[in-house]
Amino acid sequence: MKHLNLLLAGAVAVTGLTSQAQADTPSNATTGGRRLNDLRSQKAVRHRKLLVNGRFELAPLFESTINADFRHIVGGGAKLEYHIGDMFSIGFIGVGSTALNTKLVDRIIPTLEPTVDNMTREPSQDEFKLRLNEMPFHGAAYASLTPWYGKLAAFGQAYVAFDFYFQAGVSFAQLKSDCPSNICNDTHPGTTDAAGTPPDLNPNNDDPLNNGSKLGLYLGGGIHVFLSDFIALDLTVRDYAFQDNPSGADVSGPRNGPDGAVTSDDNRFIHHLFFGAGVSIMFPTKVKRTN
Repeated sequence: MKHLNLLLAGAVAVTGLTSQAQADTPSNATTGGRRLNDLRSQKAVRHRKLLVNGRFELAPLFESTINADFRHIVGGGAKLEYHIGDMFSIGFIGVGSTALNTKLVDRIIPTLEPTVDNMTREPSQDEFKLRLNEMPFHGAAYASLTPWYGKLAAFGQAYVAFDFYFQAGVSFAQLKSDCPSNICNDTHPGTTDAAGTPPDLNPNNDDPLNNGSKLGLYLGGGIHVFLSDFIALDLTVRDYAFQDNPSGADVSGPRNGPDGAVTSDDNRFIHHLFFGAGVSIMFPTKVKRTN
C-alpha cells in the first residue's frame, strides 16, 4: 500500500511538470481560447517548387475568335509577364492578326445583288463585303491573380503541376475597313450639308466608321500546365471589349427618314472573345523551393 501511494504521487508530480512545460512553450500558446502547436508557423507545403514566384514569363501564342459574326480574327503574338509572387503578376499581350470570312458571310454574299443599285436599301455584294472590318493588331495590359495551384495525375503514373489564373486590365485594338471612294462617297450621312443638300438616306454609301484605334476593357482566365520546371502549356480565354461595328452598317434604326444612315450611334460595346494557346517559358529557368 505504501509503494502504491508513492507511485501515485510520482505520477501526479510528472503530470504537473509536463503541463507546466507545455504552458511555457510558445508554440503551444493559446489565441482566442484555441490551443496552437508548432505547425502554425510551418510552411503549408514543404519543399514546394515556386514555379512562377519572381520569374519573367515569355509565351509565344496563337489565338482565334470564338464568337465572330462576320470575320474570324486569327493571329499570333506573344505574352510577357512578371510574377511578383505566387499569386500576383503584371503583363502585356500583343497579337498581329488576319481576318477570315465566317460561314455566315459566305451564305449572305450569294443572296445579294452583284452590282450597286442606289434605288434599293439592299447592299450589293461589294457594298456588304468592303464594309466589314478587320483587326490587324490587338492586345492588352493587365494585372493577374493566381489563386489556385496543384498537381494533375494521369493514370496514376505521370504528375504535372498546374495553376489557374484570372486577368483584368485595358484592351487596345487597331481596326481597319476598306470601303473605296466609289462606294462610300456620302459626305453628309443622314444630315443636310452647308449647301442645303438633303441627305440621300442610303446607308450603303456612308463611311462605315468601323476603323481606327480603340481602347476598352480586358478580362481573361486560363491555366498553366507545367511540362517542366520552366516550360508550361498556356491555355486562355480572353475578352477584348470595346466600341465596334463589325458590319459597318446602319444597325441603330432610321435617321430622318425610312432608310437611315451610318453614324457614331451604330457603334456598340462589343465583347470580342478569343481562345488562345501558347507555350510559356519562365526566366530564370532554375526553380526555387520552399524550406
